[in-house]
Amino acid sequence: MNVWQPDSGETLLTRAPVAFATGEAMRVSGMRWFRDTQRNDIQDELVGWPAGPEYTARSTGSTVARNTVKGAAIAAGVAVLGFLSSHGGNVGGTPGTGHGTNTSHDHADEVDDFPVMWAAPGTIARTLPWQLDPGRSSEKRYRTHAVVTDRRLVIVGFPNVKGNDRLIDDELLWEIPRSAITKVELRNFKIGHDAKIFFTDGSWCRLGSVSRERLTRYLIEPPDFIPLASLTAAQRNTAESFALAQAPDSQPPLVKRNPCGCFRIEVLAPSTINALFGHSGLDTVMDEQGNELELTEYHPEDFLS
Repeated sequence: MNVWQPDSGETLLTRAPVAFATGEAMRVSGMRWFRDTQRNDIQDELVGWPAGPEYTARSTGSTVARNTVKGAAIAAGVAVLGFLSSHGGNVGGTPGTGHGTNTSHDHADEVDDFPVMWAAPGTIARTLPWQLDPGRSSEKRYRTHAVVTDRRLVIVGFPNVKGNDRLIDDELLWEIPRSAITKVELRNFKIGHDAKIFFTDGSWCRLGSVSRERLTRYLIEPPDFIPLASLTAAQRNTAESFALAQAPDSQPPLVKRNPCGCFRIEVLAPSTINALFGHSGLDTVMDEQGNELELTEYHPEDFLS
C-alpha cells in the first residue's frame, strides 16, 4: 500500500473521492464541458489530455419529450404507491442526501450548459489532471481522490481493484497551495454532490464527490486547530485517549471549538483509507469539562454535515 503522505510539519486534514461533475438537468444530463471565458470548448487545447467524448446539448424539443416521459413514469409510480398505501401496503420512503434541490440558481452553467472547467489560456484550472474526467478515465479501473492539508490541495490517483477497496497505490497527479484558492461554493442542484473551486487567476472547476462536505470543509473553514498544549488536562486526556482508541497509525487529534462551545475531535489514519469513500470519519465531541458526549447530547452545531 503506497499512500500519499504530507511533508514533515504539514497536517493532513481530509481525503475524499473526487471527479469532474456531471450534468443533471435534462438538456445536459450525463454531459460536461471544458470552457474558456468566451464559452468555447477547450478540451482539445488541454496539454497532455487524451481525446475524450464530445457532447452536444439536447434540443428543447427532445428535452420536453424526455421530461414528458419522465413525468409519466413519476405519475405512474405515485399511483402505484397510492394504491399500495390505500390497501394497507407498507410503503417506505427513500432517504436522500439532504442537500439536493430541483431549483437551479445557476441556470447558464447547470441547465443550458454544464462547464466543469472555466479557464482562460495559462490559468490554473487548465492544469488539472485528465484522470478527473469520467469520460476519459473510468472509475471501474482508476480512481481519483483529493487530499487537503493545512498547506495545499492535492489530487492523487490509483488503479481500482474490484473487491479490494483497501488497496491504495497512490500516484501524485496535481497539487496547488491553498493560497491559490479564493473560495469554494457548494452546488446543490439535483443530487447535491458538487462544489465549485475558484482560483486566484479567475479560473474555476466544478467537482463532484460523494463525501463533498468532508472534502470541502477545510477548504472553506480555516485550519485553526487548538494546540493540544492549550487544552485543559481533562480535555487533552479525552482527545488523546480518543486518538489512541483508533487505528495504530492514527495522527495526533485535531481539535476545533464549535459555535456552541463544545469541542470537535477528529483523527485520520492512512490505514483507514477506502477507495470508495476516502478517509473514514473518526470524530467525537467533548464539552468544556472534557467529557465525551453521547450522540443524544450533541447540539445542532456539533454534527458534521
